[in-house]
Amino acid sequence: MIVTFTANPSLDRTVALPGPLERGEVQRAVSVSQESGGKGVNVSRALVASGLQTIAVLPGGDSDPVLAGLQHDGVPFAALPIDEPLRTNVALTEPGGVTTKINEPGPVMDADQQEALIALLLERARGASWVVLAGSLPPGFPADFYATVTRRLRKAGGTGADGGAPLIAVDSSGGPLVAAVSGTSLDGMSGKPDLLKPNAEELAELAAAAGFATASTADELEADPEAAAAAAAAVVRSGVGAVLATLGSKGAVLVTADGAWLATHPPVTAVSTVGAGDSSLAGYLLAHGQGAAPADCLRQAVAHGAAAASLPGSTVPAVHQTTPDAVTITALRKD
Repeated sequence: MIVTFTANPSLDRTVALPGPLERGEVQRAVSVSQESGGKGVNVSRALVASGLQTIAVLPGGDSDPVLAGLQHDGVPFAALPIDEPLRTNVALTEPGGVTTKINEPGPVMDADQQEALIALLLERARGASWVVLAGSLPPGFPADFYATVTRRLRKAGGTGADGGAPLIAVDSSGGPLVAAVSGTSLDGMSGKPDLLKPNAEELAELAAAAGFATASTADELEADPEAAAAAAAAVVRSGVGAVLATLGSKGAVLVTADGAWLATHPPVTAVSTVGAGDSSLAGYLLAHGQGAAPADCLRQAVAHGAAAASLPGSTVPAVHQTTPDAVTITALRKD
């Protein structure tokens, strides 16, 4: 069982344009679609599409369209009832896959609701092999919220599939992501995850927070996999178990304490990049659950990401729609 936790879920509307976005002009959409979304929700949707057991933990009122969408799609979920509606995010996609996103901030939840959300996750995480903490945080949540949740999951102990704590993956950005790397241990429990899933921009930010001496921009990391591996290695040395860094059309890099690998996929016709990173994480978890070696977990991650980019809107691929045999794996130096 893989449990996903999305503190700030959304109704994701994707508007496909017939040509490049023209600021200040009126443009007619080719199509409009909507899905229940948020990073953790997208991971659960991708896992369900491939027949894996998962449950999405999130806030939301009974009549909220996000929960209705999950019911329609057959995605199991556990929701903390709140009065405020969940946010709506809009993605504008141009031919060739260029995507512009407009994300709302999300509902405000007080300290009691935040604690209730953590309690719901702890309850649902019993017996889980992985817990995925994903996405932005709603207004008013502390930046170290994911680090706190990680420590709480480990302190609960004995809740994982093997009798220990579940493995924990974090996919976020900004303050919450940096806090997941820089957080200190409390009561002997580390707030650092077993797996981080940044993109190139987030990896550059993480490496700086981890004290990596050579600063690089996102474009530089995407263009230089060795530099990306070195940056990810700095994060691993800070105490994170592994880093799966997605580099857009350049593939992805995986760094663990034991090695570093680059995975690339032949070019695909990009339709929408919305949810591609979330699908990559789902592919990694799928392979990990099958006992695959790290390089093969990376292989499936890149195959999932490439398949997602070739699908419209925030559509997620099933495993039979992916082409892992087309992925090339290259061992890298990590320092």
